[in-house]
Amino acid sequence: MERLLDGSLSEAPSFLLARANARSLAQGNAALVPLKLKVRSYAVLALACGPERPSQKELAQFLRLDPSQVVALVDDLEAQGLVERTTDQADRRTKVVVATDIGREREREARAALDEADTIVFRSLTAAERAALAALLRSVALDD
Repeated sequence: MERLLDGSLSEAPSFLLARANARSLAQGNAALVPLKLKVRSYAVLALACGPERPSQKELAQFLRLDPSQVVALVDDLEAQGLVERTTDQADRRTKVVVATDIGREREREARAALDEADTIVFRSLTAAERAALAALLRSVALDD
């Protein structure tokens, strides 16, 4: 496949990031099949497990998804008993998404499955290179 990369693509960070993302998503989604999750639904579940108690609007903004996509993801997680929508303590008009006990357990299982998938995707990197890549991606991904 490397022969398909000409000079311009092999030097284009946006293309390389998109290609790496596609590989990572494919491996991650495959690893999550037994848990009835995908990488996107896992992201919602993981955020719902945190202390922030995000609203659907906040989830959509943070994940850069259309709000309707987040509604569908939350609906699916709720149907599986992994999350619930509850009233925000600070604003009773807002619903927040929180993980159930079953959801917290599923998130731990999913995190382990994704760790194994990451080992496959990033097998050509040393531990130090993986840490550096994660730091660089955090810098780009969270620079708002």
